[in-house]
Parts: sequence; C-alpha cells; structure tokens
Amino acid sequence: MGRKAHIDREELRRLVAMGRSNAELAAHFGVTESGILQAKRTAGLAKPMLDHGRAIPWKLKRAHNQTGPATNLRNLSAVAQGGHVPQAKINTALRWAQRLAESGLDVGYSYEDGFYERPAEGASHIEAVLNDALRALEEPGRETAESSDLE
Repeated sequence: MGRKAHIDREELRRLVAMGRSNAELAAHFGVTESGILQAKRTAGLAKPMLDHGRAIPWKLKRAHNQTGPATNLRNLSAVAQGGHVPQAKINTALRWAQRLAESGLDVGYSYEDGFYERPAEGASHIEAVLNDALRALEEPGRETAESSDLE
C-alpha cells in the first residue's frame, strides 16, 4: 500500500482561485479527481450538494431519470436551493409547472410507467415545488425570468 498523498490546503485554495480544473489539480497533487473533490470538501472549497428529494420524492427508474418532468422538477428544486440554472431552463420548468397548476393538475409517478399528469387533490406537489422556486427567484439579488417569457 502506498503512502497517502498530502494536499496542502493553502496551495489547493490558491490553485482553485486561479481556476484550475479538478483534472489539473489531480495531476498537480498526484491524486485522483475523487481525491481532489474530497480535499475541496474538507477545505470548504466545494459547493454544497443540492438535495432534490423534496421535489422528486419517488425512487426513479433509470429510464425515467432524464425525462422532461424529472429534469423540470430538478431545475425547480435547484432554483429553490439557490443553485445556478440557465435562464432558458428555468423558463421551461416554470412554464411546465404553471401550466399544470393553472389547469388543476399535479404530477405523479409510477416506477413502471414513469411520470404522468393527474388531477390535483388536496395539497398539490407541483404547486409546492413551483412556489418554492418562485420564492427563491423573488429574493433580492437573484436574476428573475422575464414575465413575458412565462406567459
């Protein structure tokens, strides 16, 4: 078993600030990219992971993970948590969720069949996810979608 590589935190901070990629950092320190990611987390240099469990409370079948509804729910969740999402993707997700909410529909999921639209009953899942995203977009200093893009 080899000796554990030492990653100097100050040097890591300096190189990260210079914009070095994880691959470049790994080569520089003689470790794997996974080792760099772990060192960045330990040094407080990594962005916190987003948790989409509230927006996507179902265990998804791999084939359904990249569908439109899954992507839209993840994008709305990322916005609600302060993550960076390109404006065009925000607009797409907002239009989708607003269409459902305004039509009295909600999103459901079946492991066998995937996502489906259903009549909203009681507390609407899509409205909760949409409202979380809209609240985050209204925060001062946050870019907002053009209202004309949402209609």
